Amino acid sequence: MQDSFGAKNTLVVDGQRYEVFRLDAVEGSERLPYSLKILLENLLRNEDGRLVTAKQIEAVRDWDPKAEHGSEIQYTPARVLLQDFTGVPCVVDLVAMRDAMAALDGDPQKINPLIPSELVIDHSVIADVFGRTDALQINANLEFERNKERYELLRWAQQAFDDFVVVPPDTGICHQVNLEYLARVVFTRQKGDVTQAYPDTLVGTDSHTPMINGLGVLGWGVGGIEAEAAMLGQPMSMLVPPVLGVKLTGSLKEGVTATDLVLTVAQRLREVGVVGNFVEFYGDGVAGIPLANRATLGNMSPEYGATCAIFPIDDETLAYLRFTGRSEDQVRLVEAYAKEQGLWHDPEHEATYSRSIDLDLSEVEPSIAGPRRPQDRIPLSKARRVVGGLLNDPNRSPLELVGLDDASDSSFPASDPIAVDHNDNVEPKVWKTTHQGEPWPSDPVAVELGGEKTEIDNGHVVIAAITSCTNTSNPSVMLGAGLLAKKAVEKGLRSKPWVKTSLAPGSRVVTDYFEKAGLTPYLNELGFNLVGYGCTTCIGNSGPLIPEVSRAIGEKDLSVSAVLSGNRNFEGRIHAETKMNFLASPPLVVAYALAGTMNIDLLVDSLGTGSDGKPVYLKDLWPTSEEIQQSIHESLQAEMFSDGYADVYSGDDNWKSLDVGTGDMFAWDNDSTYVRNPPYFEGMARTPEPLRDIANARVLALLGDSVTTDHISPAGTIRRDSPAGRYLEEHDVEPAQFNSYGSRRGNHEVMIRGTFANVRLRNQLVPGVEGGYTRHMPSGDELSIFDASERYIADDVPLVVIAGKEYGSGSSRDWAAKGTLLLGVRAVLTESYERIHRSNLIGMGVLPLQFIDGQTAQSLGLTGEETFSITGLEGVDEIPDEVTVSVSGDSGESTFTAAVRIDTPAEANYYLHGGILQYVLRQLLDA
Repeated sequence: MQDSFGAKNTLVVDGQRYEVFRLDAVEGSERLPYSLKILLENLLRNEDGRLVTAKQIEAVRDWDPKAEHGSEIQYTPARVLLQDFTGVPCVVDLVAMRDAMAALDGDPQKINPLIPSELVIDHSVIADVFGRTDALQINANLEFERNKERYELLRWAQQAFDDFVVVPPDTGICHQVNLEYLARVVFTRQKGDVTQAYPDTLVGTDSHTPMINGLGVLGWGVGGIEAEAAMLGQPMSMLVPPVLGVKLTGSLKEGVTATDLVLTVAQRLREVGVVGNFVEFYGDGVAGIPLANRATLGNMSPEYGATCAIFPIDDETLAYLRFTGRSEDQVRLVEAYAKEQGLWHDPEHEATYSRSIDLDLSEVEPSIAGPRRPQDRIPLSKARRVVGGLLNDPNRSPLELVGLDDASDSSFPASDPIAVDHNDNVEPKVWKTTHQGEPWPSDPVAVELGGEKTEIDNGHVVIAAITSCTNTSNPSVMLGAGLLAKKAVEKGLRSKPWVKTSLAPGSRVVTDYFEKAGLTPYLNELGFNLVGYGCTTCIGNSGPLIPEVSRAIGEKDLSVSAVLSGNRNFEGRIHAETKMNFLASPPLVVAYALAGTMNIDLLVDSLGTGSDGKPVYLKDLWPTSEEIQQSIHESLQAEMFSDGYADVYSGDDNWKSLDVGTGDMFAWDNDSTYVRNPPYFEGMARTPEPLRDIANARVLALLGDSVTTDHISPAGTIRRDSPAGRYLEEHDVEPAQFNSYGSRRGNHEVMIRGTFANVRLRNQLVPGVEGGYTRHMPSGDELSIFDASERYIADDVPLVVIAGKEYGSGSSRDWAAKGTLLLGVRAVLTESYERIHRSNLIGMGVLPLQFIDGQTAQSLGLTGEETFSITGLEGVDEIPDEVTVSVSGDSGESTFTAAVRIDTPAEANYYLHGGILQYVLRQLLDA
């Protein structure tokens, strides 16, 4: 341990002494943004002269706000947060490492997370059953039936690994549990004979990990491979980012929700451009933002491309910690540490930012977003016109339709907050046309629902889901939805019969305060019965539509909608049968369930006729801010958090009844189709083999620009006619039980078969064909990529992938790299990489190469039919910066030079050992 800046010091709080590393020991640190101060402390505390050096500390100290990015540093998070889809493969790999350690005569007990790792099972519950009081129990039972093998692994890991805990299913969503219970804000850990205090930091295996930024905790989402490395004590390589400051002023108007705010911020920051940036909120307006609203803003940061979106620590942070049951000792430590380290929010002090924008909260208006992207915000006053325009031409931009001149349509109302009282003497219009006289495209299908005849038409809302940690963590919008439901029921309104309604909060506390407020019966009356505690509709676990509705949609290929209080609405994500998906606040979700259609202006049109025979408008139902705050005051109690989380790791009877062993080694079930021992360590020796050149490789895929990890990694449903589907049927799994690729991430056999199998993949070896296909060479046979890989592996032929710019952009999916390796790919050659995917390839032992001197596959005349040999690796002491690529094909032979994109000493170590898991395993063998 080194201390080049003399930062090590002592902080005493309530008589307890803590070792801290003072930021003011580094001259000039006071100018840094809040988030970079946290990075600086991280480096000061972990300086060892080898992985973390004084030069890296100086790089943060001397950060240039105008630079595209800063220097590379090695960041060590305090803990790791996992959800079950992405967490299961991490656990599988750790279990396999124990087996490999034993095979090499080492101590399997050395394989443990070296930092606290917390997994929350939240991605597996599906809203199969809805609108009934027993929906929660039925869905929970179905979840266990489908996922028992995965849960047995996690239950075993919970007792077998140190510093690893599992929050059982049907408890909550990882980000909400993190916010309400797991987060410390200031972390403490024993190191030798001292107790260190330092900022709580984390990485999470879910994109929306930045939700915890609302609590002043620095965290963001990473892929499974980076998470595994962090769990095993490896620092993360990162570039010091630009930091955008958002100066908040003013306050939200009456009738405007936190959801409206976050949709506005998402749109604004997409326009500004913050991809790869840290975002910080500062200014006088910060104090007026409730903690729950801050968390909502942090949660959505992936939707505007930021790495994080953080608020500093202040009185609101402390109040939330107290209210959610954190100990008074912890709260006092957070306050003392933040003030001592200059991490306490001072509205008078403005840090240096790369860029800064102003956001006047009073300008935010009621909004929804969609139909395909979270950043496509639509003012509620314009929603009907925009949706009508999209139904007439789905290729039009919703933002273009929003921007059309309102004055050209005399029937279009001015934008009013929901709470504004319209003139009751004016007969409201039921619009028959959209902007500029476009007819609403109507093609109704007659159906019978519950014994009553009705019609399903374009624009109908068929899913209305209060779901996702984004909004269910926020009592103001949740109680707002409950109060709106109460008023609607009292007026005699009901949800339309074709709408699949569901309530899936992110923690049990929501149920507690709904019960205390007396709102549960009203939500149930509208069909918003509790269906589970998990992500459900937000990640596509919306379950089947009402059968009659599904048949009607298919009969005329209707364009119907889902409305959900989630964070993502990408095409095909929410439900295969909903072509349009809109993000909205929980109260608006209820309102659209009552309306049953997007063919309505909620600010003008009637939602229906009340039991008194009079029309009911949204303004009649919308709760005031005073009503919501009174409900929060009367129904939300600190004891709900402390009691609700008292036995958070215990689980229900299903969880407790799981049959798990008690030994240090996991008993693999060879018949399992969910969890299998991966082959990463087969034939591994105690010392790494020397590097070898790659000879006579074939091209598995020749790809263009912007191939994302979504194109590469298995995701979504498993088709019966796919290689993965055939594998499951061969193992006696019925198609109805296929589940999803996400749920089977612990079975490499399924995942290999789904790698490069995206239906939108365009492999230039099979021009004109979309999907996971290629041509086998030299036979020319057109096969699935998996089947071709099998044939190449059988013939001992190494493989390469060739691609264009921005290869591997998108979510940093671990299986995009794991699947690539297991298909037999030894090297990937591209014009440029997304940084994390490049790192993941190295972490799996795949060589990342890059064209140089402006060369491309096209400029070099590569068709993908050639053989490729890569030389310059064999017999060298250090990995070279460049290699020679020799190409042999029908047009002759040629050579070119490619850059080796192994950029850091840590990456070089990983590649030399065949991957990060092998590297760590060998280090522990010799420890």
